[in-house]
Amino acid sequence: MTKLENPVLMATIGGAQGIRGEVRVKAYTADPTALGDYGHLHSMDGRVFEILELREMKNMVVVRFRGVNDRNAAEALNGLELYMERDSLPDEELEDDEFFYADLEGLEAYDDQGVNYGTVTGVFDFGAGDLLELKGPGKRPVLIPFSEASVLEIDLEAGKLLIDPLAAGLIDDPDDLKGLAPDRPKKKK
Repeated sequence: MTKLENPVLMATIGGAQGIRGEVRVKAYTADPTALGDYGHLHSMDGRVFEILELREMKNMVVVRFRGVNDRNAAEALNGLELYMERDSLPDEELEDDEFFYADLEGLEAYDDQGVNYGTVTGVFDFGAGDLLELKGPGKRPVLIPFSEASVLEIDLEAGKLLIDPLAAGLIDDPDDLKGLAPDRPKKKK
């Protein structure tokens, strides 16, 4: 039983595939077939999974894990999330403008006026594009699109994101920001 200190979600197991213990897996790696290159994967309950075989199938991979030998064992894994320790991921392979989504968690989101919109507490993909969850003190969490229009700059070293609150859907009108175009006429309501 291994407890991960800084887990990074690598994949989610879906339904069983066939009768020999294979499962369909949604990989969160840039190349889904590279999931097998990262070594052992871990569940949050401490189990360790070793990939024996992996093949691509449409927008997912089909995986056979050591010790999962029949359909019943495969079905029992449905919905299980698999993680790796952050320190085990290879930083040297990243380009200058690349990063792991796990590295975004904990960054503070600011606009160009210095207004803080909260801390990134999660990165989600519900199928229509990536979303960042921001949570500020005493505020409810909000989701913003993780796009070039919404997130203008990522500074991992400073622990900050520069966002456009209008494009992110955090404000309805640019005049809502103090100091932004003060001489502009207000819209009639």
